[in-house]
Amino acid sequence: MANIKEELEKRILVLDGAMGTMLQRYKFNEADFRGERFKDWKHPLQGNNDLLTLTQPKAIADIHAKYFEAGADIIETNTFSGTTIAMADYYMEELVYELNYESARIAREVADEFTAKEPHKPRFVAGSIGPTNRTASMSPDVNDPGFRAITFEELRVAYKQQAEALLDGGSDVLLVETVFDTLNAKAALFAIEEIKEERNIDVPIMVSGTITDASGRTLSGQTAESFLISVSHIPLLTVGFNCALGANQLTPYLQVVSDKTKFGVSAHPNAGLPNAFGEYDETPEQMASQIKEYLDKGLINIIGGCCGTNPEHIKAIADLAKDYSPREFSHP
Repeated sequence: MANIKEELEKRILVLDGAMGTMLQRYKFNEADFRGERFKDWKHPLQGNNDLLTLTQPKAIADIHAKYFEAGADIIETNTFSGTTIAMADYYMEELVYELNYESARIAREVADEFTAKEPHKPRFVAGSIGPTNRTASMSPDVNDPGFRAITFEELRVAYKQQAEALLDGGSDVLLVETVFDTLNAKAALFAIEEIKEERNIDVPIMVSGTITDASGRTLSGQTAESFLISVSHIPLLTVGFNCALGANQLTPYLQVVSDKTKFGVSAHPNAGLPNAFGEYDETPEQMASQIKEYLDKGLINIIGGCCGTNPEHIKAIADLAKDYSPREFSHP
């Protein structure tokens, strides 16, 4: 079986684009989200994209296939909100293991099909671990700055369950992404290190933070460099940024990380900044022309897309990236 570390030394790998953007094209309604199995569920389910793994698995598999056809080397599992913490919004905590396992299994199946067709271009599955809807290092109550909506231990337990299921389903890599609070990410990394020790396995880990605005900081107040320092005690495959900003705005922060780490560097920016309607207008050509700067400067090892990106964006990025050599790095 192909080794992602070895492939990263040969070329820049391309990550897929947004799952949510693609799912919006299907215009699924409440009944579609419920499917037959959850038709009598007592709570609304529309918007629970992770659930579509169980109720609309063909759509999920088709989206993965479209990204591979566009040139992606790595697809992310449909598990961005796949923790008991996030699933509590839908009273679906008990489904978490199944959701993650099935999402990884579907992705693995599609990846293996493409690898079989093109053995020279092996495809990989990244188990997507989102930030949850709670923050461990800040209070949600301005009148009580000492209050926390979640503890490190609660996050560790939730992330461990998710990571175990993602690995059991066939993920090659675990991607702790859209990190707005590094303490949350540390809980995920702690849980993954526990699993590695208990199972005596080596799991490649990608960590991707998110810079929230022009201040150049994460939501919990860290600069790009301090974010990097605070996760670098773990042996990482890559560290980088995704979401929040478009490719142009992300460049200086990637430069900082690239200059200061020996790990690989990843980026999957949005298709520009959202317009007044919350939509993303940047064309594949516009986005690719901005990402060219990353490649010209030798900043990255893995490149993909986040909000607003689709297979057309990924194709433009993949067509560009294939002509460049990967940034030099040392993997754990």
